[in-house]
Amino acid sequence: MAGGNERSMKALKEVWRRAENSLCADCGKPDPDWASSTLGVFICLSCSGIHRNIPSISKVKSLKMDHWDDAQVQFLAKHGNAVTKATYEAHIPIYYYQPTYNDCQVLREQWIRAKYERKEFTQPGKQLPYSDGVKEGILWKRGRDNGQFLPRKFLLSEREGCLKYFTKQDAKEPKINVKIDVINATFQPVKIGNPNGLQLTYLKDNKTRNIFVYHESGKEVVDWFNAIRSVQFHYLKVAFPIASDNEIKNRLTRNFLKEGYMEKTGPKQREAFKKRWFTLDHRRLMYFKDPLDAFAKGEVFVGSKENGYSVQKGLPSGTQGNFSWHYGLTIVTPDREYLFTCETETDQLDWIAAFTSVINQAMTPQEYASKCLDAVSFPS
Repeated sequence: MAGGNERSMKALKEVWRRAENSLCADCGKPDPDWASSTLGVFICLSCSGIHRNIPSISKVKSLKMDHWDDAQVQFLAKHGNAVTKATYEAHIPIYYYQPTYNDCQVLREQWIRAKYERKEFTQPGKQLPYSDGVKEGILWKRGRDNGQFLPRKFLLSEREGCLKYFTKQDAKEPKINVKIDVINATFQPVKIGNPNGLQLTYLKDNKTRNIFVYHESGKEVVDWFNAIRSVQFHYLKVAFPIASDNEIKNRLTRNFLKEGYMEKTGPKQREAFKKRWFTLDHRRLMYFKDPLDAFAKGEVFVGSKENGYSVQKGLPSGTQGNFSWHYGLTIVTPDREYLFTCETETDQLDWIAAFTSVINQAMTPQEYASKCLDAVSFPS
């Protein structure tokens, strides 16, 4: 009996050590130490919790702490991540967002359920709820001025190339009508205070406008997210006919590079530093009095080092403004210096790393055009 158990453990470790099983099958996290005995995939602890919520599909066990019998080990050996992915991920639309371990719970859960429970990607040409070029429904939207979440009708149309929302269900004219190519969508459960919270942003008069929404159903809000990506993808395919699918995919929705509180001072660098919420959206740095403000109080373009932009640790000597946080950083642009302070050294280093990653990238022609249009900068 002991010998049989030893043999099973040895065989299990051999399967576990295969290169294909070195990353979680669902989120890509390294060194997964759980597996599904019914699906044959190796997964991380976090994804195993999601699998546990669909027991009719997946039964999970720890590779370190649980007993695996010979039949279960043989099943894992026969399947594994590569074989199982070939079945359950055979026909993923190019625009569908495949979350990583850095993404929020609702994205990862609906990805796992879409694969194994709903089997959305097993057949070619399958009609999916986010793929037909139009989506209409109710989302709870945060009021721009009063902060209340109220139900609003949203309409996404590939034919019209836009997203609309209406203040009343029977309203004939939309409150907003936004071109699909200027919209970004990113999940913000912590900031919005709802596990299904989604932030929609778009440019209005070259200023960023934020809309915060959620839906009670995780599936529905993720379907909205992928419907936006689907409509964007097909719109951009027409607009840029010679671009490859992967080039277009990289222009779809994006997560912000970094968000969080810093203190800032004004252009004279003698004013008191004020605590504000900052969002770095690629080359656009915005600040808000409150994280859920509809409009930024100021924005600045962050260019490349070839164009005279840099980030420096600390503040210039002789900085006079009063500040309560002591981990400073300075953004140098051709026009002026922007001074910030962070609460901790970790925050400071994280912000410097984020700015450095942007500044080290060469600017595209579109970004040059954006810089020319962008006359907005931080007020005092």
